Amino acid sequence: MTDAEDEVVGLASELIAIDTTNTADAGGPGTERPAAEYVAGKLSEVGYDVTYVESGAPGRGNVIARLAGADPSRGALLVHGHLDVVPADPSDWTVHPFSGEVRDGYVWGRGAVDMKGTLAQTLAVARRFKRAGVVPPRDLIFAYVSDEEAGGRHGASWLVDHRPELFEGATEAISEVGGFSVTAGGRRAYLVETAEKGTMWLRLHARGTAGHGSLLHTDNAVAKLAAAVTRLDRHRFPLLLTPPVRDLLTGLAEMSGIRFDPADPEPFVARLGHLSRMIGASLRDTATVTMLNAGYKTNVVPSAAHATVDARMLPGREEAFERELVEVLGPDVRPEWDTMPAVSTTFDGHLVDAMAAAIEAEDPGARLLPYLLPAGTDAKSFRRLGIRHFGFAPLRLPPDLDFTSLFHGVDERVPVDALTFGTRVLDRLLRSS
Repeated sequence: MTDAEDEVVGLASELIAIDTTNTADAGGPGTERPAAEYVAGKLSEVGYDVTYVESGAPGRGNVIARLAGADPSRGALLVHGHLDVVPADPSDWTVHPFSGEVRDGYVWGRGAVDMKGTLAQTLAVARRFKRAGVVPPRDLIFAYVSDEEAGGRHGASWLVDHRPELFEGATEAISEVGGFSVTAGGRRAYLVETAEKGTMWLRLHARGTAGHGSLLHTDNAVAKLAAAVTRLDRHRFPLLLTPPVRDLLTGLAEMSGIRFDPADPEPFVARLGHLSRMIGASLRDTATVTMLNAGYKTNVVPSAAHATVDARMLPGREEAFERELVEVLGPDVRPEWDTMPAVSTTFDGHLVDAMAAAIEAEDPGARLLPYLLPAGTDAKSFRRLGIRHFGFAPLRLPPDLDFTSLFHGVDERVPVDALTFGTRVLDRLLRSS
């Protein structure tokens, strides 16, 4: 094992043990500072000149370090990830979510998958390169940022707006939610995120006439809102096969020997097992009701009711989605929203070739396939600097592991050998990209 492989599990465990829960409270202090200081210390220890920045709010720590490459004229590669994690209730877990426990061949805890395991991989490789005096082909910018789980307003988005010089010269980036393996027909493919849906976080408001719950009511805000969100929940937005999804399904069909009909892809997607929920969500826009808020006493009809909706739109569908959304909700509900645009790039170029070569060297016979992520990442912020983004955080996974369910799930964990495998792949990639 290299020194990077040797220390990646320990780094992941120690990062998970630092509770960086992001509750999305815009007015509250950040929790990322201790993890950012940990990363800064690990980088400084081997000789990096580290920049520590708090992005617009106390405790929102971010760490950026650059490793000079052999050819300064080439665009730099940004290797980024987020330090924050979503909440976890310890009573639901087999192990404490902030233990970082290593058990049964896995590293357990909130962030093992999303995405402190990946941060440990990039940190281990960055430390190895500095210790060994490795000079990569082009500049590498390592960035560990805050607030991704709440849209990056106090993280990547703030840095892009206020400290863009930290990413000077970056033309491409790699980060989370890609590079993991799937198995079809006894063969492995590694999925590379080349696109992700746009994000719309909606707040729905219904007004009515307040009164006593024992009387007849024809203007009930709660009933209006309930009817609207029920219509939205039952509505199916039109199917659209985007280029990365078409390429992914075509590749999986070739590997599995199962027929894929581009005009009717859903039967094929339904046969993809654990992948079907994620890939199914990439076939059309979605709108999921996540919170309801109304009333304050059993016998009082309130004058207002509110809901929140997590909506995701395919690239190019933003305007059409808004029109369709308003029509489905109807006139009794007033929507307001914040949006982040979809991101997409083509599946080609030297960086993609280098990914394929790094995977082939460590897993001969495997192939790369593009895909569209139905969620969102900090790529939405970095694209404003003209940076082309790929999701590539390599992990070779057991075929029976329901990997996508571990994102924000109970008992989040990552295989130890997947972490060491991905560390080797990243080492090869960053030496040759």
